[in-house]
Amino acid sequence: MNRIDTKFAFPVNELTILLPLLSNHYRILTIEGTNTPHYESLYFDDERFSFFKDHHNGKRNRFKVRIRKYVESNLFFLEVKHKFKGRTNKNRIVTNQFNEELPESDLAFVQNELCDNKNLVPTMWNSFQRITLVSKTTIERITLDLNIVFQKDGVKKSFEHLVIAELKQEDLDRNSPFYQIMKKRQIRPYRLSKYCLGSMEIYGEEKLKFNRFKKKLLYLKKINHDVI
Repeated sequence: MNRIDTKFAFPVNELTILLPLLSNHYRILTIEGTNTPHYESLYFDDERFSFFKDHHNGKRNRFKVRIRKYVESNLFFLEVKHKFKGRTNKNRIVTNQFNEELPESDLAFVQNELCDNKNLVPTMWNSFQRITLVSKTTIERITLDLNIVFQKDGVKKSFEHLVIAELKQEDLDRNSPFYQIMKKRQIRPYRLSKYCLGSMEIYGEEKLKFNRFKKKLLYLKKINHDVI
């Protein structure tokens, strides 16, 4: 829950090469009988999109708030992710469903984590499947998110041919087998959250300013398009 994240992005067909290379170093996590469980998320922000803007402006102390459903397990968690000085800290509580208006107990948890009384509203739905790899020798995990979809108010954007990978470590270690394999495959670390990607696609420049993210967005869309 407290870690250093390093992100990568690559086309889904790269998995057929990567997974055999990783098998000597990592084991795959099975959840409710599947290696590719489904996740659904409802993200929150205030009406000024402060969380998005903090990320776009490079603020080192920033947050994300979401309800996440672990579909196969039918579990819901209200989660607050806090990015501070390069580390990610995630705190969560069990909740009962996707509440677009947070009940008092959930709202109190969020306000306590944020140390702020932001008026949060739901901004985006997200779904994806995830492969999770666990290191055989160190405290390290890799998540590989695929079949990524964003939705809100009838607008739907799909990144079905893109994989967003996260290397999750206690401390940054570039000698990680995954990091080294990425380097050999010429896949470089890439900083952009799914929340920011989806927000740009759903709301566009009419609603959001994202000049600093344009090159990243074009790069990810190119990966997704080139596989088709």
